[in-house]
Amino acid sequence: MSEVIYSTVIRTEGRKRDKMEMTVDIYESADSIKDHDFRTDTNTQHPQQQTERDGLLTQNNNLTKQRDQLKKERNAHPKNCHGTDGWIYYNSSFYFISSEKKSWIESRSYCRERGADLIIINNKEEQEFVLNVTGGEEAWIGLSDSDEEGRWEWVDGSTLTYSFWGLREPNGGTRENCVESYRSGWNDNSCNKIKKWICERNIF
Repeated sequence: MSEVIYSTVIRTEGRKRDKMEMTVDIYESADSIKDHDFRTDTNTQHPQQQTERDGLLTQNNNLTKQRDQLKKERNAHPKNCHGTDGWIYYNSSFYFISSEKKSWIESRSYCRERGADLIIINNKEEQEFVLNVTGGEEAWIGLSDSDEEGRWEWVDGSTLTYSFWGLREPNGGTRENCVESYRSGWNDNSCNKIKKWICERNIF
């Protein structure tokens, strides 16, 4: 009987000792965690994440500056056009539809003196806009093949990719190097002909 009791006491003390050792280990682990600088560890162990974060912050700052600059320019344009008859705002651009007539070269000079240029028509909606504001009347646009016959370019140097030529147009060869818009589409004509014109001034 005494042997059983002795054996039980020994096992119980063994468990207490194990429990005490576990408790000490837990407290030691907690102290090591408390004294550890996780911020330093994060920066040391994850340099790629820190680099990506810095890159995103820089990109965000740059976009904010660009946005503020665009707002500033947008607000300035209406002031520049204020009091000038004929300027119309449409789809982020200002357009001037002339009431007098000039040659293609003279028309373009008029536009450029006012910070604009002859209109560049990028899509069907803009072509329909031109027809609406001109009533289908002939008007110079910013397209020509003066530099090279048959290679039609816009005034910004871009090549023509989307067109609205009238039936059997263009057909003037070297005699007709400038383009006018009219009710049926586009027509090539002599650059010296006297026509109305359309200026375009982009906001963005």
